[in-house]
Amino acid sequence: MFGKIKKVFFTGVFGVLYISFIAQLVYVLGLVSGIENKMAAMGLLTLEWLVLIAARYLSKRSSNSAQHGNNFRRR
Repeated sequence: MFGKIKKVFFTGVFGVLYISFIAQLVYVLGLVSGIENKMAAMGLLTLEWLVLIAARYLSKRSSNSAQHGNNFRRR
């Protein structure tokens, strides 16, 4: 039961983060003036995207290890 709630929660959180990222991208491309400012903002968005991907990877990895246990990798 807790696993299903956790899965729905994290899926919703990551969905909101993806929508937020797209909104920030549209804002940067449309409303930020000056190429230097746009490039700086795009650099920050790139870092945010990398953190989002890393969080998603770690979330999946921790979910899989909790589901299967940690003993299957030991020899």
